[in-house]
Amino acid sequence: MTESKQELLRGTLDMLVLKVVALGPSHGYAIAQRLQQISKEFFQVHQGSLYPALHRLEDKGWLQAEWKESETGRQAKFYSLTRKGHKQMAAEISRGKGTRSRAPIPSRTPNRRLRSQKKLAA
Repeated sequence: MTESKQELLRGTLDMLVLKVVALGPSHGYAIAQRLQQISKEFFQVHQGSLYPALHRLEDKGWLQAEWKESETGRQAKFYSLTRKGHKQMAAEISRGKGTRSRAPIPSRTPNRRLRSQKKLAA
């Protein structure tokens, strides 16, 4: 894969992650699930791609992370969008570089969605 294609994929993943995290603080697994859900199973982001992207966005100052207890009772790193991240996302969208996915981003947070699915399964 050429370097320009890799950069395009990296930028697309970054933008998708920013859009998901803009809905509310989320941990990595919930972000991956949400991306898969909103893309109607098209995107299946693996840990080897997602976590480096989260760390890259955190290093750029677009995300901040905090350890909290997840809905399963385990400690998880929750990511939230910073002011700088909001500005970056708005700039990318205004330049037309935002994701062109036709999949709408629902207003429910990933954590609520996962809890709803668990209740239905029980």
